[in-house]
Amino acid sequence: MEHVYFFDGNQKRISWVIQNEKTSVEQYRDHAENYLDIVSIEQSKYIALHVGLFWSIGRFIIKNGDFVKIMLDSKSMYEHLSNNTANSDSFIKTRTKFIKQLIDQRKLVIKYELIKPEQNIAISALSL
Repeated sequence: MEHVYFFDGNQKRISWVIQNEKTSVEQYRDHAENYLDIVSIEQSKYIALHVGLFWSIGRFIIKNGDFVKIMLDSKSMYEHLSNNTANSDSFIKTRTKFIKQLIDQRKLVIKYELIKPEQNIAISALSL
């Protein structure tokens, strides 16, 4: 199955939206206490990508071998994930390792797409 995955994060909350031909699911979570008001916006976005992927696999929304188009509204994230460019932030390196591990374990077919921030539909859940 094909999915479109939007996600976002700030210093207080993360959110994600997963769409496919059958459903559209929107979720948000407050940051865990050890991340609350500590992580940067970019770090929060990596948390949202990781947690949302993990959640969607656990809920059987995204299944082994599925195609996932990941919508990125951050050029630095797009460059880092799609072109494997280096990132000096150790927190982001760890999140990236976990994200790639999920992708590999589940044999997901991933396509990264760079979008404008105003096209990111997951942003609305950050203010709920």
